[in-house]
Amino acid sequence: QVQLVESGGGLVQAGGSLRLSCAASGRTASVDVMGWFRQAPGKERLFVASLSRAGGIVYYSDSVKGRFTISRDNAKNTVYLQMNSLKPEDTAVYYCAARGGSVYTNDRSYDYWGQGTQVTVSS
Repeated sequence: QVQLVESGGGLVQAGGSLRLSCAASGRTASVDVMGWFRQAPGKERLFVASLSRAGGIVYYSDSVKGRFTISRDNAKNTVYLQMNSLKPEDTAVYYCAARGGSVYTNDRSYDYWGQGTQVTVSS
């Protein structure tokens, strides 16, 4: 099993920045891909970004491309999401996810999930 713990959420004004972190523990050798998803109240969970173990394959949703950056430190088993130029529509619970194998943007393809961290962007 793999455990994921997110941190770094909070309240920020529009145009501001936040950095989310997600630390993995347990059978981390089985994790190849780490990613971020988000879910706003009353809406479905949506893909944000994902990254392969070596960092050579990365995907972003169109809504965050150019504003968010995903990165990982394999020595620390941690993935980060740097969020800049935040907008009120970025408000959501952000979830870290992990899986073995290839990079996917479909949340059903991920095996492990964190508990989520709230990001609130005020206008």
